[in-house]
Amino acid sequence: MDATDFDTASVPLALPQEPAGGIAGWAADLVDAMGAPGAGLAVALENLFPPLPSEIILPLTGFAAGQGVIGLAAALFWTTLGSVVGAAALYWIGALFGRRRMYAIWARLPLVKTSDLERTEQWFARHGTKAVLLGRMVPVFRSLISVPAGLERMPMPLFLALTTVGSLMWNAVLVMAGYWLGDQWETVGDYVGVVSKGVLVLVAAALVLYVAMRLRSNAAARHRRTP
Repeated sequence: MDATDFDTASVPLALPQEPAGGIAGWAADLVDAMGAPGAGLAVALENLFPPLPSEIILPLTGFAAGQGVIGLAAALFWTTLGSVVGAAALYWIGALFGRRRMYAIWARLPLVKTSDLERTEQWFARHGTKAVLLGRMVPVFRSLISVPAGLERMPMPLFLALTTVGSLMWNAVLVMAGYWLGDQWETVGDYVGVVSKGVLVLVAAALVLYVAMRLRSNAAARHRRTP
C-alpha cells in the first residue's frame, strides 16, 4: 500500500457527475472539500445519526475513488475509521448512561418486566462478541449495537477490534460496489434499502408479538387472582 494513498492534502478534481442535493450532495461536498477524511466524517456522523444512510455515503465514496478523486485504500481506511469513531461515541453514551439508570427507566415502562432486561443482559454476556461483530453488518442495528456494548461495559479493546473488523467488511462491500458500478452507484442504495425495510418489518413483527404475549400473560395473571 503506497503512502500516497493516505495523502489528504491534495484532492485533484471535483467529483464528476456530483449529486446536486440531499444527503448524497452533502456527502459529495465533504469529499470535494476534505478528500477521503470527508468521507470518514460523513460515516462517523452516519453512525451517530442513523437516518444518514451508509448505503448512500459508502457507494458514493467508492464512486469517487473510481473517478480518481480519492484513493481506494484511503476510502476504505477513512470510512472504517469514521465507523469506529462513531461507534465508540455511542459506546460511551451507553457506558455513561449506565445499567442503574436503564433499570430505573425499564421499571417504569408498561408491559415489561425486570426479568426481561435481565435475560437480555445474560444473552449479551454469552453472545455479545458475535452481536457486535455481526451487528456492524446489519442495516439499522449496525449503529445501535454499540449502546448495549457500552451499557454492559464490554472491554474497550475487544469492542474496538470487533467494530473495526465488522465495519471494514461492511464498508468494503459498499465502497467496492460503488467503485465497480461507477455512475450507477446509486443502485446499491436501492438494494440495501430493501434489506433495511425487511429488517424493520421483522423488528416490528417481533415487537407486536412480544406485546401480544405480554398482554396475554398479564390477562392470565389477573384471571388467576380473581376469586
